[in-house]
Amino acid sequence: MNIDKAVLRFAGCMVLLTAVLVYIFGPVWLLFTAFIGLNMLQASFTGFCPLAIILKKAGISPGAAFK
Repeated sequence: MNIDKAVLRFAGCMVLLTAVLVYIFGPVWLLFTAFIGLNMLQASFTGFCPLAIILKKAGISPGAAFK
């Protein structure tokens, strides 16, 4: 697995988790979903992704997007 796939999997899990939290605790958790979406959007423009930096330091091989 490379960093690109790990970032996408992590983001997908976080969005699903927030969907569950919205269902259980209420719509305030939509703010966390919005944060995830905004972070993904800015990473697509800038190439800066904090999770990618952490995964690179952990020794996971980079993919095409996060070198």
